[in-house]
Amino acid sequence: MARLADYFVLVAFGPHPRGSGEGQGQILQRFPEKDWEDNPFPQGIELFCQPSGWQLCPERNPPTFFVAVLTDINSERHYCACLTFWEPAEPTQEGVCTENASVREDEAEEGGPRRLSPAVPGPPGQLFAPKTLVLVSRLDHAEVFRNSLGLIYTIHVEGLNVSLENVIGNLLTCIIPLAGGSQRTISLGAGDRQVIQTPLADSLPISRCSVALLFRQLGITNVLSLFCAALTEHKVLFLSRSYQRLSDACRGLLALLFPLRYSFTYVPILPAQLLEVLSTPTPFIIGVHAAFQAETQELLDVIVADLDGGTVTVPECVHIPPLPEPLQSQTHSVLSMVLDPELELADLAFPPPTTSASSLKMQDKELRAVFLRLFAQLLQGYRWCLHMVRIHPEPVIRFHKAAFLGQRGLVEDDFLMKVLEGMAFAGFVSERGVPYRPTDLFDELVAHEVTRIRADENHPQRVLRHVKELAEQLYKNENPYPAVAMHKVQRPGEASHLRRAPRPFPRLDEGMVQWIVDQATAKMQGAPPAVKAERRTTVPSGPPMTAILERSSGLHGNSARRLEVVRNCISYVFEGKMLEAKKLLPAVLRALKGRAARRCLAQELHLHVQQNRAVLDHQQFDFVVRMMNCCLQDCTSLDEHGIAAALLPLVTAFCRKLSPGVTQFAYSCVQEHVVWSTPQFWEAMFYGDVQTHIRALYLEPAEDQDPSQVGEASALDERSALDVASEQQRLWPMLSREKQQELVQKEESTVFSQAIHYANRMSYLLLPLDSSKSRLLRERAGLGDLESASNSLVTSSMAGSVAESYDTESGFEDAETCDVAGTVVRFINRFVDKVCTESGVTSDHLKGLHVMVPDIVQMHIETLEAVQRESRRLPPIQKPKLLRPRLLPGEECVLDGLRVYLLPDGREEGSGGSGGGPALLPAEGAVFLTTYRVIFTGMPTDPLVGEQVVIRSFPVAALTKEKRISVQTPVDQFLQDGLQLRSCTFQLLKMAFDEEVGSDNAELFRKQLHKLRYPPDIRGTFAFTLGSSHTPGRPPRASKEKGPSLRTLSRNLVKNAKKTIGRQYVTRKKYNPPSWEHRGQPPPEDQEDEISVSEELEPSTLTPSSALKPSDRMTMSSLVERACCRDYQRLGLGTLSSSLSRAKSEPFRISPVNRMYAICRSYPGLLIVPQSVQDNALQRVSRCYRQNRFPVVCWRSGRSKAVLLRSGGLHSKGVVGLFKAQNTPSPGQSQADSSSLEQEKYLQAVVSSMPRYADTSGRNTLSGFSSAHMGSHGKWGSVRASGRSGGLGGDVGSRLAGRDMLGPPQANGAPLDPGFLRPQRAALYIIGDKAQLKGVRPDPLQQWELVPIEVFEVRQVKTSFKKLLKACVPGSPIIEPDPATFLRSLEDSEWLTQIHKLLQVSVLVVELLDSGSSVLVSLEDGWDITTQVVSLVQLLSDPFYRTMEGFRLLVEKEWLSFGHRFSHRGAHTLAGQSSGFTPVFLQFLDCVHQVHLQFPMEFEFSPFYLKFLGYHHVSRRFRTFLLDSDYERIELGLLYEEKGERRAPQACRSVWEYVDRLSKRTPVFYNYMYAPEDSEVLRPYSNVSNLKVWDFYTQETLAEGPPYDWELTQGPPEPPEEERHDGGAPQSRRRVVWPCYDSRPRAQPDAISRLLEELQRLETELGRPPERWKDTWDRVKAAQRLEGRTDGRGTPSSLLVSSVPHHRRSLGVYLQEGPVGSTLSLSLDSDQSSSSTASGSRQAARRSTSTLYSQFQTAESENRSYEGTLYKKGAFMKPWKARWFVLDKTKHQLRYYDHRVDTECKGVIDLAEVEAVAPGTPTMGAPKTVDEKAFFDVKTTRRVYNFCAQDVASAQQWVDQIQSCLSDA
Repeated sequence: MARLADYFVLVAFGPHPRGSGEGQGQILQRFPEKDWEDNPFPQGIELFCQPSGWQLCPERNPPTFFVAVLTDINSERHYCACLTFWEPAEPTQEGVCTENASVREDEAEEGGPRRLSPAVPGPPGQLFAPKTLVLVSRLDHAEVFRNSLGLIYTIHVEGLNVSLENVIGNLLTCIIPLAGGSQRTISLGAGDRQVIQTPLADSLPISRCSVALLFRQLGITNVLSLFCAALTEHKVLFLSRSYQRLSDACRGLLALLFPLRYSFTYVPILPAQLLEVLSTPTPFIIGVHAAFQAETQELLDVIVADLDGGTVTVPECVHIPPLPEPLQSQTHSVLSMVLDPELELADLAFPPPTTSASSLKMQDKELRAVFLRLFAQLLQGYRWCLHMVRIHPEPVIRFHKAAFLGQRGLVEDDFLMKVLEGMAFAGFVSERGVPYRPTDLFDELVAHEVTRIRADENHPQRVLRHVKELAEQLYKNENPYPAVAMHKVQRPGEASHLRRAPRPFPRLDEGMVQWIVDQATAKMQGAPPAVKAERRTTVPSGPPMTAILERSSGLHGNSARRLEVVRNCISYVFEGKMLEAKKLLPAVLRALKGRAARRCLAQELHLHVQQNRAVLDHQQFDFVVRMMNCCLQDCTSLDEHGIAAALLPLVTAFCRKLSPGVTQFAYSCVQEHVVWSTPQFWEAMFYGDVQTHIRALYLEPAEDQDPSQVGEASALDERSALDVASEQQRLWPMLSREKQQELVQKEESTVFSQAIHYANRMSYLLLPLDSSKSRLLRERAGLGDLESASNSLVTSSMAGSVAESYDTESGFEDAETCDVAGTVVRFINRFVDKVCTESGVTSDHLKGLHVMVPDIVQMHIETLEAVQRESRRLPPIQKPKLLRPRLLPGEECVLDGLRVYLLPDGREEGSGGSGGGPALLPAEGAVFLTTYRVIFTGMPTDPLVGEQVVIRSFPVAALTKEKRISVQTPVDQFLQDGLQLRSCTFQLLKMAFDEEVGSDNAELFRKQLHKLRYPPDIRGTFAFTLGSSHTPGRPPRASKEKGPSLRTLSRNLVKNAKKTIGRQYVTRKKYNPPSWEHRGQPPPEDQEDEISVSEELEPSTLTPSSALKPSDRMTMSSLVERACCRDYQRLGLGTLSSSLSRAKSEPFRISPVNRMYAICRSYPGLLIVPQSVQDNALQRVSRCYRQNRFPVVCWRSGRSKAVLLRSGGLHSKGVVGLFKAQNTPSPGQSQADSSSLEQEKYLQAVVSSMPRYADTSGRNTLSGFSSAHMGSHGKWGSVRASGRSGGLGGDVGSRLAGRDMLGPPQANGAPLDPGFLRPQRAALYIIGDKAQLKGVRPDPLQQWELVPIEVFEVRQVKTSFKKLLKACVPGSPIIEPDPATFLRSLEDSEWLTQIHKLLQVSVLVVELLDSGSSVLVSLEDGWDITTQVVSLVQLLSDPFYRTMEGFRLLVEKEWLSFGHRFSHRGAHTLAGQSSGFTPVFLQFLDCVHQVHLQFPMEFEFSPFYLKFLGYHHVSRRFRTFLLDSDYERIELGLLYEEKGERRAPQACRSVWEYVDRLSKRTPVFYNYMYAPEDSEVLRPYSNVSNLKVWDFYTQETLAEGPPYDWELTQGPPEPPEEERHDGGAPQSRRRVVWPCYDSRPRAQPDAISRLLEELQRLETELGRPPERWKDTWDRVKAAQRLEGRTDGRGTPSSLLVSSVPHHRRSLGVYLQEGPVGSTLSLSLDSDQSSSSTASGSRQAARRSTSTLYSQFQTAESENRSYEGTLYKKGAFMKPWKARWFVLDKTKHQLRYYDHRVDTECKGVIDLAEVEAVAPGTPTMGAPKTVDEKAFFDVKTTRRVYNFCAQDVASAQQWVDQIQSCLSDA
């Protein structure tokens, strides 16, 4: 029972003490005057009566009522019901002193406002003062309070004949029950009657209509946000103009939080004077009047809900975690069904008659029911995670948060995590965790209804039914007797407040009220206390919990098969079947990624532990430890799945004997996991164990039990700890005092003993085996952090002091161990402090523990020292032997193999990902560093993959980033140092060093790698050092001349150039590279020397350090210029003659002005300039351009005779100045002005050199374009930097702008018809950088026009490339591979956008040239983007550059001679290290690749050729792509040595020479689909959607490494000295080809390669000498053409030319149109491929190109030019053996077999490598009977072979045959 009201207070307006305008509340009277003992009078009531402040009013307002809530220091809530009415403030009467204090106060009150506002005297100025009647109660019966206060006011206003004192006395003495559903009728003695109903259950909140109102005001989403905000402890502020609404909203929000109780600041109505409370740092729920909205604006972390406006404002810095899905969406939909039942029917054609919506009160309960269900779903099974730590004297309960989250599958969920960590939930656990207490609706729901809730999830009607049932119960709880609620209370008449009150509210008689109260109290004391016994029961636990959303565990769905594997493996280990266990181990380690498998492992291991101990042998121990580590590595610090908890007893059980008396336990090998250093883990473990022991304490059968009861005892064992505790709590009051004491003591000592046990366990897992590894302790999360912030609840903790004294007093010499020990002691002490205080251990015991801990730690450290000493003596585990990589000739090992693990990166094929192949990675092997490459060779760690060798390598020169990483080794799961190397050849080595590799070795590897990557000088690169070791041995020959000057050199240069040009240009034979490409071998007879070298060259041997003599330079430079000159001659670009007798007919000439490289260092020596310009003027012109790169001609269109020029960007003066300055130059001209005049003349000369424009007036410029064709962006627009826009518009301007498509857009961004340019065109377009040409106004009289475009800068290329690398080769595996991830990162890199822009600009230039205008490309410094554009333009315009020879010429001319800075951009030396790698050339090759894809029939070379160049331009294997210009190459003597020297066969130094040699042997660089059209100008589509990612970036072959070093990828060489071991058994021709492991083109060559092989085989069978593949191919093509003509049909190739329109020819894009497909596939110029379809031919296009043509390893296609038996000496220490030898002149090789009919070739000697054949001498073991002269030796570059024939004659014959074969070559 409780009092209905504790206090009645009368509060009136009083003046402010400081005389300010505002008044303040004054308590006139309060009843009773003395405080109740159980409930003191609340302070500050006068503030809450008028929350907006006390003010006088000019008119009489109607009375108001609201309920404010105050919270006292014990967090008890007091409800203050306030009824306010207004009375006239009485005028002051001077000198009249009434004894009535209230009158005096009224006078004082009047004085204030009168002074403030000099109003008119009398009624017009009448002011009204507020007066408030307040009821203070601890019960929330708002309606009763409203009625009671209303009654008192009515009596006063209406002047009823009832004593107010009586009414107030009755009100204060009214006693009502708290709960239980009883009903009490009360009367206050004024003829009134009120019925008070008490709720059924005290614990359920009373909400009336507040929740429904809250939803009406704010809506579903907003209320859900507020609900989440309140639960996750954010600050919530309500605003409204109504106080009653504020208190209702706050009450409603609290009702929604049930069963959690809000425990922070709760003020539904906050008075204005207390607004600073809003800046408190703690969470709160507060209501404030909307008038103070402005004051709430600057609160940065408060969520503001405006009830009147219906908005909720969440500040930016606040993140409210949403409910976990699917609960969020389910709750939302159920709420909308409750609030808007018609929503479901809104779309029905025949809606049912409208059902009556629930009443507001009922709707309120329905909404609450939804939230009650929500909590039941959220907290389902929470009782299974409660730990009973103590039962007596008071229950102590802890909640195992991690286990709860883990089992619900919500570990990642932010919302639930925060709720469980919050204060409200802590209160929930302590209040509802108690196992024996009264239960309520929530307990029933969470225990019994959860299965129903789950079953109903997808049935909205069933959900609604359940909600309505719950709502009924809630409603019944609030209104147990709905029918009887009959009130009879008098109310004042209408507008009674406006009638003039007869008098102010009277002063009441305190004595009388007090007397009534006292009488009632006396009566109460006499009566027996009516205590209603609470019905306490055992709280039901409900079903065990399930995950909130069954997430499939992805790859590791734990099928029974996986668990079976785990069990089998463990049983093998314990049965000693180690081989079997080893086979299963990888599968087990993979299975252990899944939760069930980890649990299964723990259970299985438990079975093998007897009496807490299991002694294993070393191998078993290793297996068990590896499996445990694998389990633990995926455990988070919380251990939410209880895996670490299950393994904890095991790590102290499994052990092995190291030596007598020294045992090593498993815990010393599994310490490297973060879970062990997490205090929360240890606390949960501790409480769990304590619970087990306390349960056991009460389940022990009593000693005096008779045997018959033992059966019952076993039935007891089934009960949970909560059931036991509940039973004990029930019995507790019946026990004697002594028995109670005994139980308390028993429990306390149980907890204490567990604390000691845990101190030991923690020292086991926290002290490292090797105390020098203390850094690990520090790095592990928990320990370091806990050093600073104690987690203890004990404020004056002893832990700190004891630990410190222990540190200072301990006499350790070794500071290191002392440090470790100190850290561990402090950690354990904090833990002990916290758990013992929480579980009520006595302080004596706690002190004892603190003394014990240092001793425990110290003892453990000493035992560990012995263990560590002994464990070092164990024999090391046998590691697999290292595989040595194959090296190139001349490549040397710098660092021998370091044992490493190659770990999987983000490319998933290698790790057995999407490709479905086996897991090749992680692999165990070694990393080698050679002078040329970084190579990893090894084998997969997974033994099931088999003996596959994994090779990954890249050139040292390609290294772009190296970073140290710390990774877990795949085998032992230990953290090891690692290294991640990334290369610009799109390769990544992510390695973990084996523990045997010391950190110093790893550091040495890094240093050496760095040294090789960035040599101080270019001479330190592999291309130079290769073979240099042999050079100094030979004496250099004397050269003819001593040393003529550079001038002689330049003279000769010009002379030689003349000779070259004088000769007729020889018509090109298709694909027969001219002899000048074969430097390094004599010219073969079958080829004419097209251009004989003019002077006999004087070869000299040079070490890289020696200087180059000018004479040699001279001859060399003549060769340098040949390539360019031959191209200029082919294009008809000029003559070389002295200035006097200039051939006027030629518009251009070759000028030797730069022969000394004096004008421009980065240009070639000979340049094409207009005939009319003098050499001396060029010097001045060059000053206007960056790097002096003035405009020179590089190509001329054969058809339109337009020329393409290139130059560097303009300096600020120069042409720009010339355009800007419209006025005439001043007389005193500066040098700059004169040079810009020169420049103008120069451009004029260029224009006039073009035949069509020589005489035209200057008006036909682009400015003549009709305005209709102008984009809105000015004449040219811009190629925008972000340039993702596609199509090309109607004129050049809008084409470049890429935005305004005025003409009809072409499909797919195709360029328009070539004639799209208007007839009025400028003679010369200058394509320049937009930034550089800003503000330029072209002069209409000029004949040239500027085209400003925006190009990307080189640094953008660099950053874009970095992102592209990361996209194609991600550094770490993606958790959930998603194809969109790659595409997204590819898009972010903007690489394809840059390709798009280059192609777009190039196509524009091509069209300008094609239409007859010349173009000058003048961008940046003229050596990056300019080169890209100029080369692409020539490639697209001129079919010659699409041949092998032409492409080579193009690269040599535009990239090498015109000075693209290969060394600078490739960061070849130490100096370039800072600038980093910028792939300008690679980007150009990518553009070519894109064009190749669209026009596969226009290129003579295959895509493999482009990849080959892409790889080797960064590899530094060849000298071709070194240095930044011809000048630098001459300085270094590089060009001469490369192009001139003819020596015995040696390593190729030029990439071109290498390509030539290789092309002779195999068609790998040849494109079979080559069928060019002579006049074809290519116009590729450049939209990003038309571009493909180059497979160069994404493909890899783990079997052999990159396929671009041909010698290394030809499969392992046949061992020449010994027969192979595989015997002659017939083998199946089929084999498995794995993606990313095998080279697919090699495993499955394309049709044409196969046919060529077949031809060769057939020729051999017929005994005809086979031809070279190229001759065969050419003949087949010729025959096909003839055959086509005789049939009278168009040949396939002519058919292609005629009938396939432009875009059909771009085979890669549009093959699928119409019936042409089949024709196209026929026209691959080979009649054998007719069976393939269109798509097949596209496949072939892709595949054939990269085919590695292996004609030398087929046993069928044998060619035998000469054969017979020879004895051959085996390798070192091997005997002589007779073998059947075959000399094959066609294939240029000597093969040998076991006997004559053997088809398996046992070895091959390549005659290309033979240096000499000489007579030999017999060695040990040689055949005795043979003449000495029958011995001969064959010396190759690799080794010397010793042979012996049957007799002298046959020996001589063999030597002759071999010699003739060599001379044929």
